[in-house]
Amino acid sequence: MKRDASASILTLPKGVAALRALLLATLTERDEAIAERDAVVCERDKLAADHDALLARTERLQHLLLKLKRMQFGAKSERLPDEQLQFGFEDLEAAIAEGEARAEKRDPELRRDKIAKRRASRGALPAHLPRIEVTLSPEDTECPCCRAAMVVIGTDSAERLDVVPAQFRVLVTHRPKLACRACDGVVVQMPAPPRLIEGGIPTEALVAHVLVNRYADHLPLYRQAQILARQGVLLDRATLAFWVGYAAAEIAPVVARLREMVLGSARIFADETMAPVLDPGRGRTKQGYFWTVSRDDRSWGGADPPAVVYSYAPGRGHQYARTLLGDYRGILQCDGYAAYKALAKSVPNGSLTLAFCWSHVRRGFYDLAKSKVAPVATEALVRIAALYRIEATIRGKDAGHRLVVRQSESRMLVSELRVWFEVQLARLPARGPTASAIRYALNHWDGLERFLEDGRIEMDSNSIERVMRPVALSRKNALFAGSDEGGQRWGAIASLVETCKLNRVNPLSYLKDLLTKLVNGWPQARIDELMPWKWPPDAT
Repeated sequence: MKRDASASILTLPKGVAALRALLLATLTERDEAIAERDAVVCERDKLAADHDALLARTERLQHLLLKLKRMQFGAKSERLPDEQLQFGFEDLEAAIAEGEARAEKRDPELRRDKIAKRRASRGALPAHLPRIEVTLSPEDTECPCCRAAMVVIGTDSAERLDVVPAQFRVLVTHRPKLACRACDGVVVQMPAPPRLIEGGIPTEALVAHVLVNRYADHLPLYRQAQILARQGVLLDRATLAFWVGYAAAEIAPVVARLREMVLGSARIFADETMAPVLDPGRGRTKQGYFWTVSRDDRSWGGADPPAVVYSYAPGRGHQYARTLLGDYRGILQCDGYAAYKALAKSVPNGSLTLAFCWSHVRRGFYDLAKSKVAPVATEALVRIAALYRIEATIRGKDAGHRLVVRQSESRMLVSELRVWFEVQLARLPARGPTASAIRYALNHWDGLERFLEDGRIEMDSNSIERVMRPVALSRKNALFAGSDEGGQRWGAIASLVETCKLNRVNPLSYLKDLLTKLVNGWPQARIDELMPWKWPPDAT
């Protein structure tokens, strides 16, 4: 070390001016190094602060996301309408992803970790989708050292999901005319294929596309016309409505047969919901109703495929229930609406049996229990929950097994609950809300007990409430039906669309094939072959 120091001193310039210049250069170099160090530290601190801010923002967004999920799955009074929840989820999840993307851009190590996790969890893409193969080979395939030809020793492959935007095309049909040179007046030509809209421009596939957009995805016709216009296809809403009307007329026999098959089932569900309808004569809307009848035997392994039929009526009176269900004989699962009770009384020999809904009973106590000042309501919920826990253990089992379990485990609980209700009713104020909820249960007790006598019967009618949701979605997007006839048309087309969904059949493929078969003269004797469940389930 001493020799190195001595050597360094010997190399120093001897003049004062030169020494002064060297010192100034050294000090400048030192200041630049300090400034560079401070800049690095500042940038590091800034990155750390940005990272902390991103983490805090992401944490806050995830907290909001959890709150939304609680609104979806939590207590009923905390829930938001499904459409608002979906919008909320979309916005929050996109915001979280945006923050993560910014963090990845600033942190290479985080980016590598995220990429590895995405690759590990993304799963395989559906095998039925077409594959477009793209091979990226080096431009120079000779060895950079010796220039010898290199050989392939392996390939890395990666799949990404791509899309070709919906493309409208023109189907051109040529029908050559053939004439014989030797025979006068002989001309042969293939006949024009039948069309749903004779003289019109749409194929059956295009009409099916419009129907699915309107009745499966709840996209009003005027919005569909706007989407078409963006691709240069100028079709007004009235034209699309014309196509829908022709399609509704074509499928009417299939819908009528579907209704017959559902009403021919041993057990069905029924419900009704309001549907505002335009009343041009008064310049405002009037109250119409969609009556829904469904069949779903999957809970006990029944052989009949699930199905649903919607019927529009201008009112909710008893006469409409009779029109819809007057000839039905079997088990009707429903709520406690008086129209169903009156219908059952009018049917001779008790051949129409009503099974009432425990979910409706439970709702009567739910809000009361939440207030935490109604211990009777809380206890009622606990007792009803015990019945539902038993049901959860036998869902999907055969009807005989379900009946045995209900007789051995549920019957005693139901009997005890009735006695308990009667005792509590005698103690409560007669006009109080808890007493009203108990009276509702006791007034419907025969129908509530019905599930104990038949393994095919459900405890509630929740399955039909699920198939009522499309009515609410369509009502929210289209506001109201334009007429009573519009309500009837909605019911007919939606019956096929929603039955497709219940059987996991692609509604677009089904309606396209159905319309094609019908316009080509499908025989009425084979109409049962046109039911949605006759089509193969969707690959997904």
